[in-house]
Amino acid sequence: MGARNPARSATLDTAFDHGALTLRVRGWLDAHTVGRVWEQSRQAVVEHHPQKVIVDASQVDYCDGAGIAMLVDLRRQPGAPVGVEVRGLAAEYQPLLELFDPSDFQQNKRKKTEPAHLPQQVGEAAVVLWRDLAALVAFVGELATALGAAARHPRNVRWQDALLTAENAGVNALPIVALISFLIGLIMAFQSAIPMGEFGAEIYVADLVALSMLRELGPLMTAIILAGRSGSAFAAEIGTMKVNEEIDALTTMGLDPVRFLVVTRILAAVVMTPLLTLFSNLMGLLGGAVVFLSLDFPLVTYNQQVLNAVHLKDLIGGLTKAFVFGVLVAAVGCLRGLQTGTGASAVGRSTTRAVVSGIVLIVIADGVFSVVFYYLGI
Repeated sequence: MGARNPARSATLDTAFDHGALTLRVRGWLDAHTVGRVWEQSRQAVVEHHPQKVIVDASQVDYCDGAGIAMLVDLRRQPGAPVGVEVRGLAAEYQPLLELFDPSDFQQNKRKKTEPAHLPQQVGEAAVVLWRDLAALVAFVGELATALGAAARHPRNVRWQDALLTAENAGVNALPIVALISFLIGLIMAFQSAIPMGEFGAEIYVADLVALSMLRELGPLMTAIILAGRSGSAFAAEIGTMKVNEEIDALTTMGLDPVRFLVVTRILAAVVMTPLLTLFSNLMGLLGGAVVFLSLDFPLVTYNQQVLNAVHLKDLIGGLTKAFVFGVLVAAVGCLRGLQTGTGASAVGRSTTRAVVSGIVLIVIADGVFSVVFYYLGI
């Protein structure tokens, strides 16, 4: 790199008279020379607090982008007056200076946001909830239409994608479902055995575990696991397609995204959720059997207690819940994916909303089932 030419330098002279500050700039204003002059000019403006600033650039021999930046910066300084005048700048550099408006570089003061009042927050939350319910109702209608078309024309369903989704959402979920269900059955049996032992009723631990798993905890825990695992995956997959404009491409080609993407995932979830629930029930009973055996009861006693405690209606009731839970998890996950907005964080928000909405709807549906089963005597 060649040595810098000492003749190519910049100097600054200042003169302050009757509230007017004159800055006389001489020499070359480029990236190598402008730094010292820039700092001196800013200090002069701050020290004198002038009512007017005149920048005399008539003796500037050369000015590049760095020099223009210095002149623009002088005009936008907080301590500088409104009337900052640049005189004598060569005609070839004047258009470059006029390209920049100093007001565009002003730092806007951050406005302090006032906290919303409680009525306003309640109103905004109500509007969001209403819009969400409207979108849900519209999606349910589209989904019902798509499922009806799939029932009339099953050959139009992409069964290969449905099988792949069933494998990812169902078969690959067996280890986590087995672990959670086994531990729930074991913990529930262990915790109930202590108070029941005070009354000599340890044998009814088997009844408690069996009824709880088949009627409530089996389908409920399976659905919650699927909401966190598969529902979020559906939202992330479809949300990524939405961000990448693949959904728009399907619509442009005349393909309905609900029929093309959602139906296969709904069918896979509807089939796999009851099967996973059966597996969850089995693992929960095995967990209870471990504790029951530790209480010095034979396995045949545990088996007989389970058979006497539960009936076919308990199993069918739990599987019915699992069927509905599977529809809710898959539908909410797909809906949140289709509602994904733009931006880097849009997919993450959709995934979070899918999990939260799925769990809330599962709990609400479970409460509805409890009331219905109570009045039906199930």
